[in-house]
Amino acid sequence: MNFASQPAAKGRVIRPEQMILFRIGSQLFAISASVVQEIRSADSIGSAAADIQQPGLRKVRSLVRRGRRTLYIVHGGTLFGLPPSQAALVFLFRNRRAALLVDAIDRMAAITRLQAVPQSFCHEERNWYRGFVAMENSVIPVVNPDGLLLAQEIAQLDAAAETASAENAAADPIGGENEFPESGIPEDAAREYSAENADGRNPA
Repeated sequence: MNFASQPAAKGRVIRPEQMILFRIGSQLFAISASVVQEIRSADSIGSAAADIQQPGLRKVRSLVRRGRRTLYIVHGGTLFGLPPSQAALVFLFRNRRAALLVDAIDRMAAITRLQAVPQSFCHEERNWYRGFVAMENSVIPVVNPDGLLLAQEIAQLDAAAETASAENAAADPIGGENEFPESGIPEDAAREYSAENADGRNPA
């Protein structure tokens, strides 16, 4: 879908909202900073992530465990049907089971007007977006974190993860599962992180 080709709409006025603008390949997206709990480098979770395969859910390739919760990492490029790219960051969301793998943070921006999802979006993509924002002669989709994984998809993944965990336990009864630590870059530090990334420095 070519977002730039979507017709401009007046949109509805909302309270000023801080957005994190990020890229997957050449496509720019936005997401509310208030829903992002942490931003981690993909490398930092490599030792704690486990592979998972579920037919029909190619967008999820791995999971991480945090205490009693299992988080499923959604590959943004696969979800949005974009060409392969170099994903380097993971967004972890507040009180949600999905995490999102993206390429890079572009910048922070405040928006006050949100355009509705066009009627031409008539399939699962209607779940993916809250709406669109016009910025600098571009139309940028605003991602809905609740649409990354639906309840039935989480149930399927939970069943697959439980089966895999039982099989692993039977094969290695004294082994333990690595957990993903509660640390990283909170949403209120996203601006500083974005600035450092723009300067070419590696994330902490």
